[in-house]
Amino acid sequence: MTPEFIIDVNELDFEYEVISYSQNVPVLVDFWAEWCRPCKTISPMLERFAIEANGSFRLAKVDIDNNPNLALRFGVRSIPTVKVFTQGAVSSEFVGLMPENRIRDFINKIAQPSKHSLAVEKANSLLAENQWSEAEIIFRDLIENDPDNSECLLGLLKSLLGQGITSESIEIIRNFPSSKNYNDAARLLPLAQQYEEFQNDTLPNADVLDAMFNNSILLSIKGNYLAALDGLFGILKQDKSYRDEIARKVSLSILDLMGEENEETRQYRTELASLLF
Repeated sequence: MTPEFIIDVNELDFEYEVISYSQNVPVLVDFWAEWCRPCKTISPMLERFAIEANGSFRLAKVDIDNNPNLALRFGVRSIPTVKVFTQGAVSSEFVGLMPENRIRDFINKIAQPSKHSLAVEKANSLLAENQWSEAEIIFRDLIENDPDNSECLLGLLKSLLGQGITSESIEIIRNFPSSKNYNDAARLLPLAQQYEEFQNDTLPNADVLDAMFNNSILLSIKGNYLAALDGLFGILKQDKSYRDEIARKVSLSILDLMGEENEETRQYRTELASLLF
């Protein structure tokens, strides 16, 4: 389903859907045509960026073959032409095919932070500070209005794992939508599964390495991630393939949960790499 902030506009509704709408939110207008080969590259790219921005700007698409007066009115002489409208007037534009990174930079300059994006930013900041329950509240509220938002689902997943909540975490991972965040969610599954086994008292406990692993899972559940990683690394020093590489997989899950902005995450990733390779 196409998001509400991506629309097709024509000569009849342009004044309302673009000019008036841009008084509050920037509107990026994509002038295109079916016969335009570069348009077939630019248009999907713009749609992807609009979805990522999640409403911080509107993407309006104008087929110039069906709306020649709009092309004439705004001086569109070649396509693709992309114009940004703010406060009812053109504020910036570009013409022709550009590299993706330059288009992203162009959009980043015009995109305004929405209430949604500010809430996500706040929730992610709470995750970085291990304030799991506070982050959970915000992510649940966001997901109630946007159930398939993968960024918010990933945030909720992390906030639940940070509190040692397993059954819902595993359910989120197994039903995670196809998206850019899918692999990030999948990497957390080993940790969620081991939490569940620990809580159900079903983890193996046959030898010293099993005992070390059990203790590492307990430390992780309690939020003592560095001590948990130290224990897992101790296992890897003795047996890199321990229990079908579960020590490695759980280590990676914990590092993902800690977050890349954490300096200790980077240090421990480097140490893990030296252990494995």
